[in-house]
Amino acid sequence: MSAAPTVPPPLPVVRAADLDDAPATAQWLVESLWARAGVGILGGAPKCCKSWLGLDLALSVASHTPCLGSFPVHDAGPVLVYLAEDATSVVKQRLLGLCAHRGLDLAALPVHVITANAIRIDQPRDQARLRETVKIIRPRLLLLDPFVRLHRVDENDSGQVSALLGYLRELQREHDAAVLVVHHARKNAASAQAPGQSLRGSGDLHAWGDSNLYLHRRREGLLLTIEHRAAPAPDPITLRLDTEADRTHLCIVGADREDPTEHDDEPRADLADALLAAIGAAHEPLRRRELRAALRVRNQRLGPVLDQLLADGSIVRVGDRWTRAGVPVPANP
Repeated sequence: MSAAPTVPPPLPVVRAADLDDAPATAQWLVESLWARAGVGILGGAPKCCKSWLGLDLALSVASHTPCLGSFPVHDAGPVLVYLAEDATSVVKQRLLGLCAHRGLDLAALPVHVITANAIRIDQPRDQARLRETVKIIRPRLLLLDPFVRLHRVDENDSGQVSALLGYLRELQREHDAAVLVVHHARKNAASAQAPGQSLRGSGDLHAWGDSNLYLHRRREGLLLTIEHRAAPAPDPITLRLDTEADRTHLCIVGADREDPTEHDDEPRADLADALLAAIGAAHEPLRRRELRAALRVRNQRLGPVLDQLLADGSIVRVGDRWTRAGVPVPANP
């Protein structure tokens, strides 16, 4: 008489009301650009500065300095970078240029570069090696550039692609790390209105991302389009690559123009009072750009004051907006 088949244990189930509350951590890795511990794609046509933007994000997280000079970092820490199409000397040169632009010392920053000749995340051995490396470095951001050099599967086969993306999602969940994968758009992909649809290969790549960034070349520069799974997307931004000697970096077009009316010399205490007054006078929560316009102050000075007032309970954050603590918030601010 044969033994009865072994019944596997049931899946874990919890009543919805008993689920853990969201941890008291930042929503963003980089405000408005990338979700904290989020996965996603940085996409665009060849030669449109995708690697530059990826390195700018990585350096920002490692140095706790604003990405593109405008987007504050909320979850700073080590980063792990793999650029499969660039020699390590080129990677270092680019990072040194970004550091020179920001006045940073690369040697003092937790920027880690994988120097392997190749990584194949469709192979169990390389999956295990990358998993162990992430376990050791514990990066806040893992940058893999580009996707096509990470495998030898058919990018149009959703089953094969979803298996690779599933592995990267496991890395993100196991180690609470953001994962950014650089990927190419299809040739002659002209749509900047729905850039996610122009990514080469399976539609799973677009659907996978918690945050996705797309670069599209325009006559006036590079158009950066941003999308998030769980947050409103900011307006598209025009960038350019500034090739200043030894300080090559991406910058926001128009952001570096000095405005003589900006109050960058205002003491922080006075700026905090002015910010509270501006928020108190508004009929609804205000976005960062609305606060900047009202106070005539640069983003680099506004960010620390917002953080200070948020920490001491004077203001609260509602999505991508701020309001006074204790003020009723509209249902759809």
